[in-house]
Amino acid sequence: MTTTMSDLYDSRTDRGAAIIARQEPVVYGDGAYAKALSERQLDAYASDGFLMIENLFSPGEVQSLLDEIRRMSGDRAILDREETITEPHSDALRSVFRAHELSPLLNGLARDQRLLHVARQILGSEVYIHQSRINMKPGFKGEEFYWHSDFETWHVEDGMPAMRALSCSLLLTENNACNGPLMLVPGSHRHFIACQGETPPDHYRSSLKKQEYGVPDPISLQLLVEQGGIRAMTAGAGSVVFFDCNAMHGSNGNISPWPRANVFMVYNSVENRLGLPKYGLAPRPEHIAARRNDAALAALDAFTMSRAGSSVS
Repeated sequence: MTTTMSDLYDSRTDRGAAIIARQEPVVYGDGAYAKALSERQLDAYASDGFLMIENLFSPGEVQSLLDEIRRMSGDRAILDREETITEPHSDALRSVFRAHELSPLLNGLARDQRLLHVARQILGSEVYIHQSRINMKPGFKGEEFYWHSDFETWHVEDGMPAMRALSCSLLLTENNACNGPLMLVPGSHRHFIACQGETPPDHYRSSLKKQEYGVPDPISLQLLVEQGGIRAMTAGAGSVVFFDCNAMHGSNGNISPWPRANVFMVYNSVENRLGLPKYGLAPRPEHIAARRNDAALAALDAFTMSRAGSSVS
């Protein structure tokens, strides 16, 4: 695959691996678009590329969400959908995508002002859900998520123009040192890692189970870690991690008996909607990269605590 000189963040070309300086802000508009985080919190996010807020959701809210996820995990209509991903070497549930459209409760969570206003403040605009998912790591069977930058994949495979998106992970169970917590490399968001290897067609069918393209080479990863270290996002249920789309992250497998369950909401700026994927790749399905459902979200004071008991079609 030949290199396209007009693209600031060429990746998966014949150029090979490279480390490219970030060209965009981390916090847009000096964080003045909305009020959610303090100046100290914004500075920490800008410096590290992520921010942990502990106990942002109450035990009752967490329990309501856990009950909904357990319901969804036993709903054959959901388990049989393309949005549901199992572990690469077992039938254990790994992820459920488009979670905010499959559950009214999670749809309300996506609009909860505790999440939405943070995204609006950091991204400096109105936002929409680029992707949502439930990530499960069952005890003994939960496999790893290898190191990667989300933006590298979203830029190449989805045509996301700029680093103006973020993820938030709401911890629904304790994430401890033993059950495969999210790990982040502080400061890595300031460096784009151009990866090696030409992307095969329909790459998402295998990458959602185990990603092999769009992962950093060992030398680049080592340089990032030597500079910033690795920080494990261990905290109790109800805590939330916000992290930049270009932050290098991954997680170990879970060989402990303690399951791990998190809900991810990916917010993208309405000024950063998707273009065409690179290199003539076909667009990935809507449940992985939203193109049609990209309207700006209206905030709710708090997500509804009622148990819907039925999926969104």
